[in-house]
Amino acid sequence: MPLKITIKQNGPYRVEGDLAELQIIDHEGKTVPIPEGKPGISLCRCGASVNKPFCDGTHSKIGFKGAEEARKDFDAVE
Repeated sequence: MPLKITIKQNGPYRVEGDLAELQIIDHEGKTVPIPEGKPGISLCRCGASVNKPFCDGTHSKIGFKGAEEARKDFDAVE
């Protein structure tokens, strides 16, 4: 199955498919180990996860809004 990335509304990037083909490289150029035995991974989009780059659900606790919704809110104030 090819890799598929789904942007969850106000949540993480969900990556599914053949994760054996996926490489995640951190800001220092080091490879980030991908958890094995799962059908997919969720990548943090809010920046608040303590398990970066993976999502730990913190986005729901802090009221994270994805760019689309945040833009709508901003435009409504103007």
